[in-house]
Amino acid sequence: MSLIGSDKIRAVVGLGITGLSCAKFLAAKELDFYVVDSREAPPGLDEVKALVPEDRIFTGSLDKLLELPVTELFVSPGVALAEPVLQTLAEQGVQMRGDIDLFCEHVNAPLVAITGSNAKSTVTTMVADMLLASGKNVAVGGNLGQPALDLLTHTPDYYVLELSSFQLETTRVLNAKVACILNVSEDHMDRYDSLYDYQRVKQKVYRNCESAVCNKQDILTAPLLPAGTPVGVFTTGLADLNEFGLIEDEGFWLCHGVKRLYHSSDIRLKGKHNYANFLASFAMLHLLGVELKSDAIAEYLKTFSGLAHRCEFIAEHQGVTYINDSKGTNVGATLAALEGLGSKHRNIHLILGGKGKGADFSPLLSSIQQYVKSVSVFGEDAKIIIGALGAVDNLSHYQDLDEVMVGCVEQAVADDIVLFSPACASFDQFASYVARGEYFTSLVRAL
Repeated sequence: MSLIGSDKIRAVVGLGITGLSCAKFLAAKELDFYVVDSREAPPGLDEVKALVPEDRIFTGSLDKLLELPVTELFVSPGVALAEPVLQTLAEQGVQMRGDIDLFCEHVNAPLVAITGSNAKSTVTTMVADMLLASGKNVAVGGNLGQPALDLLTHTPDYYVLELSSFQLETTRVLNAKVACILNVSEDHMDRYDSLYDYQRVKQKVYRNCESAVCNKQDILTAPLLPAGTPVGVFTTGLADLNEFGLIEDEGFWLCHGVKRLYHSSDIRLKGKHNYANFLASFAMLHLLGVELKSDAIAEYLKTFSGLAHRCEFIAEHQGVTYINDSKGTNVGATLAALEGLGSKHRNIHLILGGKGKGADFSPLLSSIQQYVKSVSVFGEDAKIIIGALGAVDNLSHYQDLDEVMVGCVEQAVADDIVLFSPACASFDQFASYVARGEYFTSLVRAL
């Protein structure tokens, strides 16, 4: 029997993009449901009023849920299951679900599911783009772009979804054609009790998958699957038979085992972190039966310039290169950027800061000492970052990004790189990482 049966009494908890997509989907199925949000005027409120009678919409507190006879909640990713109201209801047997769980109940084509602490948007885009280049019809979204439920109006050959840990919390079984965890590093430690707790949620992407892809250099991505389940592996080291990896030879060859596929000179995006993303994508495409050596994919590698706000080249000014990595919202992302851009002569001026989400910043120390000429810190958790990086030379504390840029311009010389990779969320001073990255870009353009 379908889990969306008419005996359920439902509520959408939390509006915004995902909550609104759930409301639209349930309304299209002509099902009754409540809408509850802790905010007085949440985003999407006007739109949902066209779908639901106003006496079924409650804003300003989640406590109303305790008075409603609900049996099933569709909880938006931004609402933590640790909320006391939700914990109370869960203990009473109320089901906690999410948009991805509902999507999987109705999906009508094979699913490629991608998660990780870092690079999931980039890899999701790469996989979708290369499938399209190979002649496949693709619907792409999830945590990136369109909400998953909005994609169900399509009839693709494949769905390619980026999935966050928050979405996976409320997802029971994905049944993905290919499931991938790219990497696991500390993120959202203000929401999870430990790195293990966070990893355990990420591992849900593998449940009942037909095949999997993992990172050989990150044991936390290794899947526990039934014997015989195909598993693709990628690494930025040398690849064993049937793995995807790199061979250094006047640059790097991206390889499948000993088979050389593409040379780094033929790829527009540079840096090992970018090659790792392509290798992960190749591993997934291989499991889908896509021919990797093709004119279409070769042309894509020559032209793809990456996502906005993700190690994005902004400008060169007086010989100094300015890179916007505002999407680097955790320590792992900033480490990847440093490893990808770093050189032996320590030419990076690194900008850190924002809302740290309970992260430990000390893992940055080694790469900073290896690659970084100066560190500029700003934002709400600046003192926490400075405390963790106390051993770093040439570390400066500023109030905001405007002050940071003045300091960086004074210090940087020709052949240096100013890298804005905050390792923090943006919400202390900016509405989003996009707004933060756009502001950084405007400051660079004004030089």
